[in-house]
Amino acid sequence: MLRLNRRNFVKNTSLITLSSCLSQSLIMKALANNPLKVYSVNVAKVTNNWNQMSEKANVPIDFYLKKGSSKEFLQLFSKVGGGQKLYDAITDNGGNQEDLLFESESIVTLDTSRIKNWKNLIPQYNEGNFAADTIRNKNGEIVAVPYISNADSLAYNKAKVGADIDSWDALFDSQFKGYASLQNEPGPTLSTTALYLKETGKQDIIDPSDLSKSELKGVCEFLIDKKKKGQFKTFWKNFGNGVDLLVSEQVLVSSCWEPIAVIASKKGADIHYGTMKEGHQTWNNVWMLTKGGKERGQEDNFYKLMDLYLSPWFGARTLSMLGFTPQMIGVHEYIKTNPSEFDKNKVEIIAQRLKNKAKRFAVKGNSWQNLYPQELVSYQNWWKKIQAA
Repeated sequence: MLRLNRRNFVKNTSLITLSSCLSQSLIMKALANNPLKVYSVNVAKVTNNWNQMSEKANVPIDFYLKKGSSKEFLQLFSKVGGGQKLYDAITDNGGNQEDLLFESESIVTLDTSRIKNWKNLIPQYNEGNFAADTIRNKNGEIVAVPYISNADSLAYNKAKVGADIDSWDALFDSQFKGYASLQNEPGPTLSTTALYLKETGKQDIIDPSDLSKSELKGVCEFLIDKKKKGQFKTFWKNFGNGVDLLVSEQVLVSSCWEPIAVIASKKGADIHYGTMKEGHQTWNNVWMLTKGGKERGQEDNFYKLMDLYLSPWFGARTLSMLGFTPQMIGVHEYIKTNPSEFDKNKVEIIAQRLKNKAKRFAVKGNSWQNLYPQELVSYQNWWKKIQAA
């Protein structure tokens, strides 16, 4: 007969707890051997394929290509969307998306002490600096790891234009009628147009990234008028479309991502990426760990992958290949100490690219990307009117 006294009770309870902890530990280790399910875009890859990224990080990866709009992304990772059950690590723009994802309990706070290269992060993300909030939730807790950023500008065909361009006015100038293009997205296109109208004194605007209803009306009516007059060749729809328009010379001036200008230039067109005196739309893209990923024991794999994304190895390559801004210090030193990876011509291109970036980031009119302005419904309604014009 079992005598249940206090000593036996404590002893038996301790054994049960220890057994449970060991079982849980073994389960988590077993789960960690499963591939990290990554939901991202291909610009996060600086190798020929994702298997090579996996090998470099020493992390098993299953890559799933991210699709759809920011709205669809948020729906997928809402409480009822199920995204955090499907994926472990996800990427999206920082700035307010991470707040909404945290509020829906789709992502978790991060332990940066487990990211060896966190010390490499550029100071713009330190508390109080201009990009600090883009990786923190509203409580100030870190929930994201930045891996690329930029200040989007204007690409132009210098051989055809005949000079350098330093103003968004080129998009709306009649001399480029039928040869101008804008992105087919309300956020960047309306922000860029608002920057131009504000800084040139053509319209009173407080915050180009968060327009009031009356400001939005003025910006959109300006674009509709220009569109009806045939100013724009088209609104480019995706990366490949943006490149093709510049390479084919159907478009001579285009608001676009820097990699579009980089690739178009590599294809033989005389494409330059300017510094606009009115300002630029600045943004970043970040990695986040889903709640499901943590529950599935993928924290170690996630933190190991983040070490790769905060390494100068990655920063040098994303800058060299696509023109994105590195998010870590030590890139110059890495390039100098690895001459076999970067020939003299490439080193010169990288140096000039960094100088140009510094100039763009220094322009006072710059505005941070805002995926969810207060008048979001009005943005959507006005964008439909622009598309229909």
